[in-house]
Amino acid sequence: MTGVKSDRPSWIGRLLTFERGGGDGDVFIAPQPPAGPSSRLFGGLIAAQSLAAAGATVEPDKHPQSLHLYFVRGGQYGVDVELHVVRTRDGRSFDTRQVTAVQNGKTILEMTASFHRPEEGADWHPKPTPGLAFDDAIPKHPDLGFTGRFDIRAMPGDNSPFVLPPFWIRTKDRIEDGPLIQACALTFMSDFGPVPVARPPGAPTGYDVGYAASLDHAVWFHRPFVPHDWHRYEVTSLNNSDSRGLVVGSMYDVAGSLVASTTQEALWRF
Repeated sequence: MTGVKSDRPSWIGRLLTFERGGGDGDVFIAPQPPAGPSSRLFGGLIAAQSLAAAGATVEPDKHPQSLHLYFVRGGQYGVDVELHVVRTRDGRSFDTRQVTAVQNGKTILEMTASFHRPEEGADWHPKPTPGLAFDDAIPKHPDLGFTGRFDIRAMPGDNSPFVLPPFWIRTKDRIEDGPLIQACALTFMSDFGPVPVARPPGAPTGYDVGYAASLDHAVWFHRPFVPHDWHRYEVTSLNNSDSRGLVVGSMYDVAGSLVASTTQEALWRF
């Protein structure tokens, strides 16, 4: 059983190709890369895999509408993850799924995802002034492992070891057509950026300063997303309290259309 079907899958297509687990129910086995940018499994990867597993149980005419998840504990590379999908509801317009990601017998992620059959209606959103014009952005190559799969253009003054929003991003390779795999790619990419913005004001930057971890994440899919086209990711801080930082993000295409909205809360300890 595959979460995303393709004869010659792209790199993300390979990460979203699963075997069905043994026993009853919708259980998928997701192999993990042998190594990554840190000792902990990248949250965007396991989030994308969980969405793909949920989508594998939904009719293809219903597209990802939103996801809401909690990172329960850190995962590790090189160890398969079991994705347990519960078919909460199948409706005429919406389907709802719950996904539990289990590694080494322990839950590392809990997700609720909704899928919607497209329908006609109002198509509007505010037109904010871009936080970073494409022509003003410069290429950046942060040492974040998976970022080698992407072209990134950041603010000229971004000297951080990661990449600070707003920034422009696209995949270097073409990704298969289809709303599910493209939503999974967006989910993967949406986890670049929120944690640095959730850092308390005035706190120093760097990998060796404090401890940071994503706690939860949400994505709303508004309009079609083409991963190998340029998109601008804007992320704004909303709150810092109790060692937690809350941010909200917006992803726009080159025409300025709002493609997706995100939120994330991150833990920051110093």
